[in-house]
Amino acid sequence: MYTFESRIRYSETDQNGRLTLSALINYFQDCSTFHSEDAGLGIEYLRDRKLVWVLSSWQIVAERYPLLGEKVTVGTQPYDMKGFLGYRNFWMTDAEGRYLAKANSLWSLLNTETARPSQVTQEMVEGYGMGSRLEMDYAPRKIAVPQGGTFREPIVVNSHHLDTNHHVNNQKFVDMAMDLLPDGQAVGQLRAEYKKQAFLNDVLKPYVAEAEGKTVVSLTDEAGQPYMIAEFS
Repeated sequence: MYTFESRIRYSETDQNGRLTLSALINYFQDCSTFHSEDAGLGIEYLRDRKLVWVLSSWQIVAERYPLLGEKVTVGTQPYDMKGFLGYRNFWMTDAEGRYLAKANSLWSLLNTETARPSQVTQEMVEGYGMGSRLEMDYAPRKIAVPQGGTFREPIVVNSHHLDTNHHVNNQKFVDMAMDLLPDGQAVGQLRAEYKKQAFLNDVLKPYVAEAEGKTVVSLTDEAGQPYMIAEFS
């Protein structure tokens, strides 16, 4: 288990003074990055070995979005690594230790030169240390895209969408999708399935559909193949 403590900043809140979903994702992403760096398995370690971890899917369940100034603890724990896949839980708790949010994620280890999967090493397994799977309701990774939706204005990938791997950061994909949600829609759960990487100047065509109280956003390429599919409920 790896944790760090923080306090909700004004820059992380919405118009109601509560933590945004985007900021929650950043907390989780930062937590796994801190864990990797402190374990000696961070960006330089991966770069030297021509490797990169790419997010394949998110499931984030928010019980309550904390308010400005609240003290929180953010944690993460890998619970399985096999083949080229890594499974990792995340959570955020309040000052009394009550869960504010829980998450499950699946990551793929890729070779940066070939863009092909690379086997997780024993050094990585031992460096991270495997823990128990967090208790939560686990949803399927695959997301169905409803029929009858509409296409919205294309989005061109700009430099501010990119991270150190020079592709669109997973949180930026979610930001793009959230901008297309109906006004006032509250999000208690996010499911996101990442299909392929997007790079500078790529054009993303958003497709938005609603069904059974859920909004699904698929960000596709010019041929209609998805980069990312997100389901908000």
